[in-house]
Order: sequence, then C-alpha cells, then structure tokens
Amino acid sequence: MRGNYLFTSESVSEGHPDKVCDRISDEVVDLYFREGPKHGFAPKDIRVACETLCTTNRVVIAGETRGPKGIDSAIEEVARGAIRDIGYEQDGFHWKTAGVEVLLHAQSPHIAQGVDASGNKDEGAGDQGIMFGYACRETPALMPAPIYYSHHILKLMAEARHSGRAPKLGPDAKSQVTVRYEDGRPVEATQIVVSTQHLDEAMTSEDVRQVIEPYVREALPGDWINGHTSWHVNPTGAFVVGGPDGDCGLTGRKIIVDTYGGAAPHGGGAFSGKDPTKVDRSAAYAARYLAKNVVAAALADRCTIQISYAIGVSDPLSVYVNLHGTGQVDEAKLEAVLPEMMSLKPRGIREHLKLDQPIYARTAAYGHFGRAPESDGGFSWEKTDLADALKRCF
Repeated sequence: MRGNYLFTSESVSEGHPDKVCDRISDEVVDLYFREGPKHGFAPKDIRVACETLCTTNRVVIAGETRGPKGIDSAIEEVARGAIRDIGYEQDGFHWKTAGVEVLLHAQSPHIAQGVDASGNKDEGAGDQGIMFGYACRETPALMPAPIYYSHHILKLMAEARHSGRAPKLGPDAKSQVTVRYEDGRPVEATQIVVSTQHLDEAMTSEDVRQVIEPYVREALPGDWINGHTSWHVNPTGAFVVGGPDGDCGLTGRKIIVDTYGGAAPHGGGAFSGKDPTKVDRSAAYAARYLAKNVVAAALADRCTIQISYAIGVSDPLSVYVNLHGTGQVDEAKLEAVLPEMMSLKPRGIREHLKLDQPIYARTAAYGHFGRAPESDGGFSWEKTDLADALKRCF
C-alpha cells in the first residue's frame, strides 16, 4: 500500500438541492412504513421506489409504490415538512408556496412476482447489482478521515444555523477536506474548502470565514489545522441564491457523499427513496455492517466487502472480502464465515438489521455510514455486536 499521499473527500449539507430531494424521497419511505400497518399492510409488504426533483418553487415526486391508498395529501405534507425543517423560506423556494406534484403509481406486478415470497420461494432481491461495504481505523467511527470530517464540519454548521447561533448562514452548503497521509495514517488537513449560502448579501468571503471557521476547527482534530493548511471559503464570492432555486436537485446524485467519499468502491445504486427489498440499499448497509465488525474485531485495519445479487434470486451470487494486506486472518475463510454470522438473503438482512421501520429520513444527509446506532433502530448497521463472535471464529 502507498504510505504517503493526499486524499480528498467532499460533503454537502441537508440544504443542497440533491439532498433536499433525498430527504423528501426518504420521508415518503418513512410515511409508507408508518401508515402501512394502520391500513392492514405488513411492513414486509411495503414497496417504495421514490424519486424527487426540486427546482425553483417546484417539487415533483414520482416512482412506484405498494401500500395504503389515498395518501397523496400526506405525501405533499411530509414534503413540505421536510423543506421547512431544512430551513427554506426564500422567495424562490419556500416550504409553504412551492408547488408539489405527486406522480407515484403502483409497482409493476412483474417486479413483484420476483421479489415477493410465495409457496416455497423466499423473497428475491429487488434488483440485480453489486454492493460494497468498507471500514478502516482512521476515525472512531471506523470511517475514512476525509469524508468523516467533511460531514462533521457541515453538521456543526447546520446545528449552529438551526439553533440561531449562526443566523446569517443559509441551508445550502458544501465542504471538502484534503488530508495528508504519512505511513498510511491521516496526520493533517492541507486544504479546507467550505462554500455556504449566506442570507446577508453584503457578506464577503472573509466575513463568511469568520462565521464558519470556529465550526471547522471544532470538527477537525486539534493539530490538523496548522501553517500548512490552505483555506478556500466561498471562493466564488457571494452565495445568496441557493438550494433548488439556484440549482435543480434530484434524488440519488450524491452516492459518493453518502458512502465513503471515494476512499472505497461504490456499486452504483443510490439509497434514498428505496424500501429495504431494494438491495442497492439494504445489502450496502449489510456490507458496511460486516466490514465494520471485521475491523472492530481487530481482524484487520481495513476491510472491503462486495456482495452481488440477481433480481428475484434470494441468495447472493458472490461474497468477496479484501483486507488490503492488513488482515490477521484468511480472507477466503472470512468469505465463508460472514454469511453464517448473518443471512445475506434480502429477508435475512431486513430482519437482522430491523430495516422495516420508518428510520430513513435521518439518513438523507451527512452520510449513511459512520453514524451512531440509535435506540429506535436507526443506523442499526453501525453496530459492532458481531465483533466478539467473529473473534471466536478465529
């Protein structure tokens, strides 16, 4: 492995146009999981594939679903609630006045026949594809440092904006951190980029830096910002028009932000707007869960896992493990052991990680990985509860 190098990852805030769309799509998933049982639908039978487009004072929600009928008004309500919660009350995009069009329709019966369990047939994967999971020792969350700290910067800025401590910041923002690695370890930030919407048109880039710099310094390890660090804050100048009014947004366009910031492979499928029968989402969560437990068990310092599926087929077609030369165990043995620790069939993943719940809107910004598992089942794939059992296998 190369020891000395620079690596960069970016994050975008909850108010970025694409993230507004991800949030709305995941709010729809949560809505179906909340309302389905009230109308006689078992959570395992809920199906959602929801795509959202946002532009100037316009939201279009489309896709395929299976669940309770007649909830279009509730879908519009949760979309407006998400926009309000993010903080958009500007002339070009306002939670109250933006037009919301709902174009969801029933899921294709030809997809359903492959995915649904029937007779002796178990649930099949909702699509073909490849999914990756990754973990490493660079941060307490076992995530790559550049993406982990890029997220942390924007989370702190958002908390300051929502609390009123930074009232001049707008919802739309991006961050980027370049990390210098020495002997394979992250040691400092050489470049920091923050572009953030501001509500005061008179603010200069230097004014914006004075507002955001304390949060950047809080986000990064204390000695990472030093005399070698270059800052780029609102490098284009004014950033007043932001969000969907400034740039059209679409669900699923920030998949590298959602995962590992480019430090590990991504299979190509987006997560937001999909129920857990879609292995694009659930199997990527499972792969992260297993990779994180491998590293937490001290079986390796880095772990990449790939899982592949065919639509309508229950068992994964392949399981691949790469420990990047850091492993204490045989990779081929891990490939045999991991599916015994957790079923990698779609049903097995759903049940093990308890994914048939309204836990998805919270994943839409600041990464699906590297978050703390929550008491109601949110981010269950971040648990390390398999680590002890994995140690005993070796």
